[in-house]
Amino acid sequence: MARPSPLARAAREVLLLLAGSLFVALTAQISVALPFSPVPITGQTLGVLLVGALYGPRRGALTILAYLGEGLGGLPVFALGRSGLPVLMGPTGGFLIGFVLAAAIAGLAAPGRRAAFRLGLMLVASAVVYACGVPWLMAVTGLPLERALAVGMLPFLPGDVLKAGLAAGVSPAGAKLLRLR
Repeated sequence: MARPSPLARAAREVLLLLAGSLFVALTAQISVALPFSPVPITGQTLGVLLVGALYGPRRGALTILAYLGEGLGGLPVFALGRSGLPVLMGPTGGFLIGFVLAAAIAGLAAPGRRAAFRLGLMLVASAVVYACGVPWLMAVTGLPLERALAVGMLPFLPGDVLKAGLAAGVSPAGAKLLRLR
């Protein structure tokens, strides 16, 4: 079988980036605004973890960068259909930036690895989102650490543990379907 041309390989990469960023955009629309927090509950973290796990560290991070670029360019891809620089500079901006690192970390969870290892990496990836998001939330809103944790992390922990487990569990089947790794 002949190797694909450089143009075909580049087209495939662009299509994968667009498909992955669309998937994350769709999961971002599964969102619920919380009356006590500027951070909504979303399916976005699951999308980020799956893209990372299925695409690998480099392609996963690039896909999230493409997603952020789409939102920055005005496409309504962020949670609650939002877009633009104000979202990236607002209370949720640090979480969004943290998604790039989270996808790269989740990308280390190759589907052939043990389930416990994949889950551990998914949990670390989720923690990185908080490590980027909570300090940003504090800086933008002026909230003290305790309050930022109360509105930007604690309500989301159970769901993020569930999303990490789901991503770790389905990534081997997803990889077989996509045959990317």
